[in-house]
Amino acid sequence: MKIKSIESFSTRNIGIVRVRTEDGFEGYGQFAPYQADISAMVMHRQVAPYALGADANDIDGLVDRVITGEHKFPGSYICRAVGGLDTALWDLRGKREEKSVCELLGGKPRLIPAYGSSMRRDITPEDEAERLLRLQDKHGYEAFKIRIGENFGNDVDHWPGRTEAIIPAIRKALGDKTIIHADANSGFTVKRAIEVGRILEQYNYGHFEEPCPYPELEWTAEVADALTIPVAGGEQDTDLAQFRRMIAMKAVDIVQPDICYAGGISRTLQVAKMAEKAGIPCTPHAANLSMITVFTLHVLGAIPNGGPYLEFSIEEPAWVKGIFEPFLQVKDGKVAIPDGPGWGVTFNQEWLDKAQYQISSKE
Repeated sequence: MKIKSIESFSTRNIGIVRVRTEDGFEGYGQFAPYQADISAMVMHRQVAPYALGADANDIDGLVDRVITGEHKFPGSYICRAVGGLDTALWDLRGKREEKSVCELLGGKPRLIPAYGSSMRRDITPEDEAERLLRLQDKHGYEAFKIRIGENFGNDVDHWPGRTEAIIPAIRKALGDKTIIHADANSGFTVKRAIEVGRILEQYNYGHFEEPCPYPELEWTAEVADALTIPVAGGEQDTDLAQFRRMIAMKAVDIVQPDICYAGGISRTLQVAKMAEKAGIPCTPHAANLSMITVFTLHVLGAIPNGGPYLEFSIEEPAWVKGIFEPFLQVKDGKVAIPDGPGWGVTFNQEWLDKAQYQISSKE
């Protein structure tokens, strides 16, 4: 069935997409958070012309046509925009077939173990340990991720000595049975990353995420080759060719595409298949509690090489509240994949009514 209209409901932080077809079905998706109003503009100007009148079931082909057709504008905004369309079309297909997206992808809704993902660097090791223990007791987490270094810090810590202090402090507080990952967010040069990696190995950390600036694949590959701790990365990347290089050169041991950054479900599945062929796990990046975590749940429930844990933010920014129901919850360390048709969630009309509205339609 052909696409009749594409609507966006956006704020600066978040953007929801609604797609309707000629037979009256509709589906909801989401842009990557932050600067979402810009992504909405890109979608209406550069994505909608390809989509209006197109077959709503040909998601892979439509996404490829957009990326190819807009080849003079590669990168983040085109992928963010087309990801909003892609995720809405998967929801629409699920509703049409009365299946969850997970089921459409060959999986089955179930409980997925989650690791509690800290987003904070402005917190002392002692305070971070205290809150992780509290969350572990309340929600049953068996794994966490902490932040080290500084975001694109070029070896600058959030304050001097924080990285060396927090790594042993969190291990001591949580004990040997808790899995702990560490995320540097592109923070280190090769030499410093290897130094920090050795400390992580000493304290038996689970994985070392994005140790070097993400465009510097050769740096990351050098770090991965020098360490025994698995190196993870890929969350910022949008180009499938870059993922092929990343995997071929063994720059990472765990590949982490972000569904909203990469351009949606269809392109993320291509990355997962690349990783599967290379024998490495794919654990999509999901750093906030917007729809990205819902999308990631459905994908993890279906791909054969999905990592053992869903990334689940332990921060609750106000801008994610009231967008959809039911809001995801962690119980006994696990999160349920919504099992209703499509994404299995309902969007709040009051929130949609307050957002900036745009529509592209087929006349």
